[in-house]
Amino acid sequence: MKIKRAYKYRFYPTTEQEKIIIRTFGCTRFVYNHFLRIHTDAWFNTQENISFNQTGKLLTKMKKQPEYEWLKEVSSVPLQQSLNHLQRAFLNFFAKRAKYPIFKSKHGKQSASYVTTAFKWDGERLKLAKMAEPLDIRWSRILPKLAKVTSINISKDPANRYFVSLICDDIAETKSKNTNKIGIDLGLNHFAILSTGEKITAPNIFRKKEAKLAKLQRRWAKKQKGSKNCSKAKLKVARLLSKVADSRKDFLHKLSTRLINENQVIAVESLSVCSMRRNHHLAKSISDAGWGEFIRQLEYKANWYGRTLIGIDRWYPSSKRCSNCGHTIPNLPLNIREWSCPECGSKHDRDINAARNILAAGLAVSACGEAISPMSLN
Repeated sequence: MKIKRAYKYRFYPTTEQEKIIIRTFGCTRFVYNHFLRIHTDAWFNTQENISFNQTGKLLTKMKKQPEYEWLKEVSSVPLQQSLNHLQRAFLNFFAKRAKYPIFKSKHGKQSASYVTTAFKWDGERLKLAKMAEPLDIRWSRILPKLAKVTSINISKDPANRYFVSLICDDIAETKSKNTNKIGIDLGLNHFAILSTGEKITAPNIFRKKEAKLAKLQRRWAKKQKGSKNCSKAKLKVARLLSKVADSRKDFLHKLSTRLINENQVIAVESLSVCSMRRNHHLAKSISDAGWGEFIRQLEYKANWYGRTLIGIDRWYPSSKRCSNCGHTIPNLPLNIREWSCPECGSKHDRDINAARNILAAGLAVSACGEAISPMSLN
């Protein structure tokens, strides 16, 4: 199966390269924000929608004006790609896939995109436009020789780390089929409970670093704004948050890859994580778990490798329904972790029983194409 795959690596720019990169980030951010303002003013004043070609012509005229000559100091390709990103943001907004585009800030993550006309790649070294030397990249994993690099994206995170993503035309080989089927119930004490009875402990990465983070944030708050000590304290906070994010992403990737490799069919609940975070008692733990990212990884990996991922109705009473006889009890508070079925007498672990019901409901959806909801249950 032909796919677009990104290989992300960290690199260490020289002093001269860093100056060019920072200048490029600033120019692409300015172009994005400038034309976002033009788009917004045109829409609210005249109800006119500006096309990508129109913005490209306006950018060319801008660069000829004396007050915008500094835009010529960087490659023109990232600036055009910035307009492309803005156009895509508006397309997603009008298609109701995203909110209205917002202005980019110089604080936080910075990025710039290049296409083949603005970089040279010989299979071993990567050289960007306006740079005399190739980037010093740490090749943490092997880039497939057959992968064709079509574009790249350079970025800088709040911890001042530089990354390059190589977007390639690649081939995902379908994995050999097996007969394993599994249901997954997501939780907080245990991140995932499988229908096989296995419970995967939640890493609680943010919770473990929370006290240290609070300490660093207090130190940061006491520094004078704009001072070097304030910048140093801010960087320490950003580095700790980056470690948390990296550890969480590593855990989710390893678990999702393992489940995809071992099982042909995977059934999960269709959770509304945004709505669940409105519970202020659980919001922090839900955000720390990363359920949404886990489901996203399962979805695209299943598509790549020929697996079947089934989402069941979020209102399906998986915890309250007996996986042995099908009887559904009217109420089951969260503090009750084990219960017995009044019909058949089976004793259930709440989470394992839910995982088994999720698998059964997922197989029913797959076989019959029916929506599973409490209204269809006796």
